[in-house]
Amino acid sequence: MMTSMGQIRYNHNMSNSKKAESIRDVIRYLQKFMGAVVVIYLDDKTISSPLFPLHIRDIALLHQAGLKVVIIPGARQRIDQVLSNEGIEWSYKDNIRVTNEDAMPLVKMAAFDVSNTVMTNLAANGITAVIGNWVRSRAKGVVNGFDYGTAGEIDRLDTQSLKVVLDDGFIPIFPCIGWSSTGRPYNISSMLLAQQVAVALKADKLFFLMGQNASIQKDGQIIPAMNIEELDSFVKGGTQPEVNGILELAKEACLNGVNRSHILDTNQDGVLLTEIFSDLGSGTMIYTSNYGRIRAMEQSDVPAVLALMTPFIQSGKLLPRTESDLASSSKDFVVYEIDGGVRACAALHKYPDGQFEIAAVAVDEAFSHMGIGPDLVESLIKSARSKGASSIFIMTTQAADWFEKIGFVEDSVETLPQERRAKWTPQRNSKVFRLTR
Repeated sequence: MMTSMGQIRYNHNMSNSKKAESIRDVIRYLQKFMGAVVVIYLDDKTISSPLFPLHIRDIALLHQAGLKVVIIPGARQRIDQVLSNEGIEWSYKDNIRVTNEDAMPLVKMAAFDVSNTVMTNLAANGITAVIGNWVRSRAKGVVNGFDYGTAGEIDRLDTQSLKVVLDDGFIPIFPCIGWSSTGRPYNISSMLLAQQVAVALKADKLFFLMGQNASIQKDGQIIPAMNIEELDSFVKGGTQPEVNGILELAKEACLNGVNRSHILDTNQDGVLLTEIFSDLGSGTMIYTSNYGRIRAMEQSDVPAVLALMTPFIQSGKLLPRTESDLASSSKDFVVYEIDGGVRACAALHKYPDGQFEIAAVAVDEAFSHMGIGPDLVESLIKSARSKGASSIFIMTTQAADWFEKIGFVEDSVETLPQERRAKWTPQRNSKVFRLTR
């Protein structure tokens, strides 16, 4: 019974630790994104979804937390419905709606109707929004002999007025309508508009909230993050051709000054908040740089590194270490940082005979699928070789398969440097693996 209670207490403490770490993540991200500009595209599937009020509530929470939110709602379904009810025909060319002049008043009415729906739901959450005509547009015209009718292209955005609205604490909402210099309205792409607004405002984040076909996956698992190079390979691979258009928009946004683009499946509650306030998120993030990086451990990292290593110490995978141990050997350690949070660590110890040991490799379980561990080890291998290592080894009790997979083979304890061999014990019985490549 005592053992049982002890196990319950241990599990409770571990649960509290995980909860505390989640709260720390939220606070860290709140500090990071206070005052940040966030542009959110809501597709019409999301707006017509039963979960829409919950997504609007989360957007309201972001606004109340101090983020500057801009919303661009999609209106394709609503426009289709209105035009069908009136018996007006339309077609699509290159995914662009083509109508005649007679349809434009109805297109405009439907677009503003959707924007009003978003504004009304925000008002129910105590948020004031403004629907505006901040888009100057021009006719797409005739391209290769085809007349695009009332379809328009974005000419410029009134960013000065937009910034005033944001600074005054309102949420701007963009209908998918632009106006020419003479006041003629044009139907423009909401998704492209969201991208262009994000670029014009140099937004910190651009979100595409999609009600269908939005999960970017590999082997049945959502890809949490892709850099531009990985995105290009994914598109060329033809795995999910239905998402290529949105991936290209996300990529172009990042290449033109938007910090990060995110693609979320809104068939789940809370995806927006978990994407912003957790490192792994809930959808796919597109980025150019500065997402994850390997760097030297600093003294201020010691508590986080010790917390990261504790589960591995308790399971016997790592040797026990104290804050004092880590502080005294901090120059040997590197960490993998994601958005300011330490998610992995490892150490490189040098011995007088020229051998180097890679030790204390620990990766947060939630991030183990991202290849952080191999990246850390590879980084330390390069570092050891640059310092003239005669040989590189590791010692492990439970991760032999993992190290063999990246090029290590088992060796004898007698080959260890004298200083390290003196610390080996038959009770722990760690195995030696040495790099052969």
